[in-house]
Amino acid sequence: MSNKIRSNKNNLSILYEDNHIIIVNKRAGDIVQGDKTGDKPLSDVVKEFLKKKYNKPGNVFLGTVHRLDRPTTGLVIFAKTSKVLPRLNKLFLSKDIHKTYWALVKVKPPKNQDTLVHWLKKNPKHNKSKAHSKEVPESKKAILHYKLLKTLDNYYLLEVHLETGRHHQIRSQLASIGCPIKGDLKYGFERSNKDASISLHARHIEFIHPVKKEKISINAALPSDSIWNACL
Repeated sequence: MSNKIRSNKNNLSILYEDNHIIIVNKRAGDIVQGDKTGDKPLSDVVKEFLKKKYNKPGNVFLGTVHRLDRPTTGLVIFAKTSKVLPRLNKLFLSKDIHKTYWALVKVKPPKNQDTLVHWLKKNPKHNKSKAHSKEVPESKKAILHYKLLKTLDNYYLLEVHLETGRHHQIRSQLASIGCPIKGDLKYGFERSNKDASISLHARHIEFIHPVKKEKISINAALPSDSIWNACL
């Protein structure tokens, strides 16, 4: 399925929509669901869009299936009905939704392609996860696969596939091999990006539609800046 981007007054980039699901390209700084900051979440923006588009008088249902970190960009799926929400949740749990991430790092990883296995321990106070080479108390096993896609003038573009979905998994695991993501001060990068983003993008998603039984395959456009542009 081709990537169909439509914009609206809320600056939503809608990549796909049908009666059951809506997929958007999240901007850096947007939070997917409400949190203690009180900032307006992306879920509310999407609800407002749907309410206006379909002229709905009452509350709009929207189910959050997964999240992306606030400084991260890319694909986010929402369920438009209570019927499809548990089906999407099941697809995520069974790992039948395949997501591909792109990450920019300044240091070339030790190998051009590798599988990283760590045990991540979350520190809620600092909203951070530490990657350990061996299991420690209260840690969770984390597995990801990466490969070097492109060498730029000053950065390296990595493609990442997750086998597990842990808190800050890509950020902490890449940092643990000496490759913090561009702009990610929390995990050791030397300076922030101008827009407070980190250069981690949920680039591609692929799954069988839980109702239509059709294959959905979508790319999310990269953020508009010179370094990301050089990746294409």
